Amino acid sequence: MSKPADLGSLKIGSYILLPVGDQATGEPCRISEYDTSKPGKHGAAKARIVGVGVFDGQKRPHVGPVSMQVHVPLIDKRTAQIISMTGDIVQVMDSETFETIDVTLVEGDLRGSLENGQNVEYWKVMERTKIMRVKSQ
Repeated sequence: MSKPADLGSLKIGSYILLPVGDQATGEPCRISEYDTSKPGKHGAAKARIVGVGVFDGQKRPHVGPVSMQVHVPLIDKRTAQIISMTGDIVQVMDSETFETIDVTLVEGDLRGSLENGQNVEYWKVMERTKIMRVKSQ
């Protein structure tokens, strides 16, 4: 799920859905660079942004007018406890709803620091789930 916003209202650290190839929805990205130019003789002010993918870590550039409507992903941040770990699959139990969720670890994740019984923070973004950090006890 996402909500619309003006490109000019975003700033560094915000999240945005940037198009990937011919994908209709886009990839959730965190804005790492943001630059605007002044309106000139030939049109409106432009915003140049670089977003880093939440799930894949790839940089994605985007240029558009500051009045352009873009989509901002709705991020559901939750806590859970690790129940089991099998290869790249980590099974966690939500601390509030007690539902179990299978999360696939991606490269560069917290692979070496996860253990059974730890509390973690996970994000649900655009129907995908990622473990973001280990919560301190």
